[in-house]
Amino acid sequence: MADVDPIQAQLIAARRNQILDAATQVFAEKGFDRATIHDVAKAAHVADGTIYNYFDNKTAVLLGILDRLNATSQREADFQQAVHSDIHQWLQSYIQQRLESLTPAAYQVFRVLFSEVLVNTELRDRYFAEIIQPTFDTATNSYEQWVANGTIKPLDPALTMRVFAASVIGLVLLRLMGDTELQTRWNELPAVITEILLKGLEKGVTNE
Repeated sequence: MADVDPIQAQLIAARRNQILDAATQVFAEKGFDRATIHDVAKAAHVADGTIYNYFDNKTAVLLGILDRLNATSQREADFQQAVHSDIHQWLQSYIQQRLESLTPAAYQVFRVLFSEVLVNTELRDRYFAEIIQPTFDTATNSYEQWVANGTIKPLDPALTMRVFAASVIGLVLLRLMGDTELQTRWNELPAVITEILLKGLEKGVTNE
């Protein structure tokens, strides 16, 4: 396989991000169903055909936004770092980094996703297969290493990762619903989530 010209790769990445930024704005303003590829192209200041050089269709554009928001390509490195770090410190730092990445534009993306994912079968299936499942697989592998190292309890890794993901998604959903407690105390969540996940709620119970 021929080496990719680094300058060309940067140009491709820049144009792709330009399209994703424009699509984020368009989807937030019009909703996924009403927005068109032409709308995205107009907002990105490119020809309609240019969009198709990077994405197969409108669903692929939204998945591109979600994949970028999820930082999927960085997930393996993130979790591998945890294997060789203090689990409590790493987890709190990781959660803080993920929550801080949720900009106002990101909340608009989630608003579009939540309104669309239950009725759009293609989007739901591809979102799970292309973004959620690979993230679960990576996290599960790291969890098994933590168990092998004696860092955490040997709970079911697949279910444990889903409980963690559901906690974060649920918090985002509550905030989108207007929960003022979360809106004003969002920065306090990493410490609380870490404490609950690693030590639980029962008084006097500690992880060996």
